[in-house]
Amino acid sequence: MRTFHLLPNAALLPFIDRFWGWESAPDEVVALPTLLPGTGAELYFHYRMPFRRLTEPGVPIVCAATHLFCLRRQPVSLCPSGDLGFIAVRFRAGMLHRFTDIPGRELADRVLSIDDLWAGTGKALARRVAETGTMPERLRLIQAFLLQCLRLEAVDDLVEHAVAALYRESSSLSIGQLATRMGIGRRQMERRILAVSGQSPAEIRRLGRFQKAVRTLLLLPNTPPLDTALAEGYYDQSHFHRDFRQLVGVPPGRFLLAARAKTHFYNTSRCSSKKMTAPVYHL
Repeated sequence: MRTFHLLPNAALLPFIDRFWGWESAPDEVVALPTLLPGTGAELYFHYRMPFRRLTEPGVPIVCAATHLFCLRRQPVSLCPSGDLGFIAVRFRAGMLHRFTDIPGRELADRVLSIDDLWAGTGKALARRVAETGTMPERLRLIQAFLLQCLRLEAVDDLVEHAVAALYRESSSLSIGQLATRMGIGRRQMERRILAVSGQSPAEIRRLGRFQKAVRTLLLLPNTPPLDTALAEGYYDQSHFHRDFRQLVGVPPGRFLLAARAKTHFYNTSRCSSKKMTAPVYHL
């Protein structure tokens, strides 16, 4: 399977973490992961077969060829794929509102098509990406579209800074400390963050802590789970297990055993030059 990472241009970099993608080899069947709740959002452009996701009764549903996952409280299990080819756009925490008018509270735990997000212009982009035969051209089209959608002014600049801090310092920053840093009252800050993101500060911090712990356990499987949990801000093993079961539905040991037999979408940190894969494709 071919994979790539590509950083966006300077104008998009504050809002988009990366572009990345997978492409399976002929006759290769890829065991796709269960996607877990988090703080960001991911937009997928499929130029081969779209994902199939399982509903609660275990019935597979085919996703739209271009769709957004914005998971906050419910995981999504993906079915194995034998004809995989997609480009993903990974939005930073609290930054999706720079590109769409849909309020954050209406995005949570929904699988939205590009028509839902950008109507006719989005549909035209999806068609052009699907019809284009080269990866560099697909990436160029997606990046140009996002630049056109980008709002240069924040809906609430304080909220963007607060959400970024909550994610970055999820293991140590308290809500009260953040309010003091932002120079406003705690309740006012909570109201403003909820109005823009659809999440409370406590929910954002919790999901940031959870996602970082899971990413470490999958990227570094020899790391003791308790050491990872404590490093990410959990009080003890019971705290980690309780949080995990609430967000995933199963205990961490059971999930990790199954997850390590599949692929996962946890890319290495782009902040580390030793870990960041050099781009395969160039715009």
